[in-house]
Amino acid sequence: MPELAESWESKPGAAEWIFNIRKGITFGSGKTLDADDVIYSINLHRGETKSPAKGILEPITDIKKLSANQVQITMKSGNADLPFVLSDYHLVIVPAGTTDFSKPDGTGAYALVDWQPGVRVTAKRKPGNYWKANRGNFDAVEIRYIGDSSARTQALLTGQVDAVNRLNPKTVGLLSKNKSINISRTKGTGNRYGFVALLDTDPFKNRDVMLGLKYGIDRQKVIDNVFSGYASLGNDQTVGPADQFYNANLKPKAFDPDKSKFHFKKAGLSGPIEVQVSDGCYTGAIDSGVMFQETLAKAGMTLDVKRVSGDGYWDNVWMKAPFCSVFWGNRPTADLQVFTQFLGGGAWNDTHFKSAAVDKLVVDARVELNIAKRKEMYAEVQRLISEEAGMVCFGVGDQMDGGSVKLKGLEPHARYDMNDNRLAEKGWFA
Repeated sequence: MPELAESWESKPGAAEWIFNIRKGITFGSGKTLDADDVIYSINLHRGETKSPAKGILEPITDIKKLSANQVQITMKSGNADLPFVLSDYHLVIVPAGTTDFSKPDGTGAYALVDWQPGVRVTAKRKPGNYWKANRGNFDAVEIRYIGDSSARTQALLTGQVDAVNRLNPKTVGLLSKNKSINISRTKGTGNRYGFVALLDTDPFKNRDVMLGLKYGIDRQKVIDNVFSGYASLGNDQTVGPADQFYNANLKPKAFDPDKSKFHFKKAGLSGPIEVQVSDGCYTGAIDSGVMFQETLAKAGMTLDVKRVSGDGYWDNVWMKAPFCSVFWGNRPTADLQVFTQFLGGGAWNDTHFKSAAVDKLVVDARVELNIAKRKEMYAEVQRLISEEAGMVCFGVGDQMDGGSVKLKGLEPHARYDMNDNRLAEKGWFA
């Protein structure tokens, strides 16, 4: 759906694009959006930067202003999905020259009032009419961080908040009986849950160790007991069932303790293996680790489940611990899903997976306009990742939000929870 870019076109080969910037859009500060802002904002994630979006923008070789409301982007190789790439949630638009990000200035329906990182954000509706009809209906919005799922649910039940995301699957059944609460469930498009191992670290360098782990987890048992059935089986890669290029023929590995034991023996590993887990990673991560421990024991392997703090988990544990819990959110295309996590040299390649075959297939698929051929390419990419990468993805969760019945606009969305993270923009009270 066109937003700040109201239209776009590409030349044959999809390596050169022109984006037409919508006119009449203003930032909270009152500045009018123009091409300079778009170019500056994209360039924040290119060159010398630690931005997680640097990798997905690396194919861009040049960005230039054609007019006050027109930008040309040139890439070293074509990508038919570039408009989707630019929808990545890291790539927000700020005024050109912005350096103080403690005072964000955006083009949305609301202007910032106060921001306490890790605590809350408060904003008020901008004066005048928002350019999107029937959007930005609240006088003010407050977004709070409540890391504990039980505390979030209690805040909803007591009316302290109007809506919460990431409901604990174990409590959804009970909540759904409360007539004052509305549950929004999006099946099979939520977070990809599992564990990741660094493939350049012992003992995970040995492929048989990973196969032992993949056959040693009872995926359905975890989904039934930890997620109360509110998830679909995962097949050790992160392209989800709702994606048009999902490989439906790639079946999840069935729990097979004999096969698991065979691969551990072939690897010469008797154990133990340590996994670091935290409910700060995702609700149910600790229980998932304990259940993994129980099923792996049937294959004769000891899994030491080390509980770690949720504070700083993504800085201190993820991509640093040899084996740890993980979840991956949904991305708008199969290309972005794979590129972000599994391409060699990627900033978020959290298993240090390297495959020349996968890298080539992903690049080739970007310029393949025949959908059937493209689907074959992505199917093979998923198969290779499932077999060779260091991820044990046991489930794809359902997105489940809860809100007061007086709050409207809390609806399922195929990309992110809270109606694509836009409930504040899309919602209203009735």
